[in-house]
Amino acid sequence: MKTNFKSLLKVSIIVAATSAMGFSIAAQANANKGGVLSWLTSASPGHFNSAIRSGTATGQPAAQIFASPLRYDAEWNPQPYLAKSWKLSDDGRSLTLNLVDNATFHDGQPVTSADVAFSLMLVKANHPFKTMFDPVTAVDTPDAHTAIIRMDQSHPAILLAMSPGLLPILPKHIYGDGQDIKTHPANNQPVGSGPFKFVEYKAGEHIILERYEDFFIEGRPYLDKIVMRIIKDGANRTISMERGEGHLLTFEDRARDINRMSKSDSLVITDQGYAAIGPLTWLAFNTTRAPLDNKAVRQAISYAVDKDFIINALMLGKGSHSNGPVAPGSPYTASNVETYGLDLDKANALLDAAGFAKGDDGYRFSLEVDFIPGLPLLKAVAEYLRPQLKKVGIKVTPRPSPDFPTWAKRVGGHDFDMTVDVVFNWGDPVIGVHRTYLSENIRKGVIWSNTQSYSNAQVDALLEQAGKETDSAKRIALYQEFQKIVVDDAPISFITTMPYHTVYNKDLRNLPTTIWGAMSPLDEVYWDKQ
Repeated sequence: MKTNFKSLLKVSIIVAATSAMGFSIAAQANANKGGVLSWLTSASPGHFNSAIRSGTATGQPAAQIFASPLRYDAEWNPQPYLAKSWKLSDDGRSLTLNLVDNATFHDGQPVTSADVAFSLMLVKANHPFKTMFDPVTAVDTPDAHTAIIRMDQSHPAILLAMSPGLLPILPKHIYGDGQDIKTHPANNQPVGSGPFKFVEYKAGEHIILERYEDFFIEGRPYLDKIVMRIIKDGANRTISMERGEGHLLTFEDRARDINRMSKSDSLVITDQGYAAIGPLTWLAFNTTRAPLDNKAVRQAISYAVDKDFIINALMLGKGSHSNGPVAPGSPYTASNVETYGLDLDKANALLDAAGFAKGDDGYRFSLEVDFIPGLPLLKAVAEYLRPQLKKVGIKVTPRPSPDFPTWAKRVGGHDFDMTVDVVFNWGDPVIGVHRTYLSENIRKGVIWSNTQSYSNAQVDALLEQAGKETDSAKRIALYQEFQKIVVDDAPISFITTMPYHTVYNKDLRNLPTTIWGAMSPLDEVYWDKQ
């Protein structure tokens, strides 16, 4: 995936005035209006409020329902959305958003700076990404269309945090009624200001969205309706795409199906649109449970895992090695860390030295491994660990979950030994990396936080420094040191990148291949043929 990291660094460390008034938001002259998009997805969302929940199942429909202050192009450049212009102060401690004056929520109420202030502080208090808005102290609202975000320190990722998947603007008059935001009825009957409004949701079946006629960008969206069909079985998704019953398939990671669909004349396949996602597949350890509270044991397991086998046999060559917390290709990725190449002799020696002798049955100890349900690759990795770790005397039993909420409750509740997971970098380490390693983000009951219960004071200090450093060279150096420590401590065994692809009908135009891909609004998508 081609990434303009020069632009990324520019955005990350920007300390000057920023404006995008020249960016055209008019309707495309030759775009056809009308038609229905059949969008295939594998998972049912728990709800649609992406202000308090991460993940693609919620994030993709939420990006259609809710608008955000900014959106991003394919070159990591921020573009106007609800904010028509913006300015970061010279000291980097305040960001002024100038909102469009014609945006309304789907119930007809105007979008104001009060909604922005309410939403940002709600995200700060409830979202799994605790560090994303941690520096924010207040949001001033001098008038209905001006929001001034105040911070107690510079925040190099503040503009990225304005993206659709990270800061949905919720209507304060609905969500601010005093009810518990985690169980608010509007989470399943959402009202936003995005290009499509919510119509119907049947868990396990479909999500129906239709065009919001009063969307604030004139002439958009082009589509009449989006029907997100929930099809858990990958083979059935592939057949549906080949038959033309499905028009769009996102976050597809099944290598065999990708190869099969690439032979269809009616389909287009791309790996573009995942640059900011930064998806990593890893084996996470519960560092508070014996024997995984022993670093040598975690290191031994890492040496016993054959990444090449996983990439070549299970992923059919679609993935690549991952060696640390930051996704490969990022300017912050450390190249001089221990890669934990397959070394069974070293793994056995570490376990012997740690005092875990093999018993008469050949095993040293037993562990369970969880995995996210509905993702065949993760299940395959979990099952692969059974015979592979037996080679070093570890008895592994895969523990399947009947559904995602069950897995999330187990792992988020720290009720697990090991789990095979996919976790995203989310564009900048402050947003998607810090959350996994900060001691203060050990938050029982919150999935994709520091569920490993990993705690290292030196790591905490390095991340605190990196989270406010605006000098790119210094920031890179801090993240390099952080990664060396984490890789050595091994709270996670880093395995591969996730080979996500988007598949779509050849007659669709303007599918988002921006840095956020399908986590972006589809207001520009249209059918070339009706």
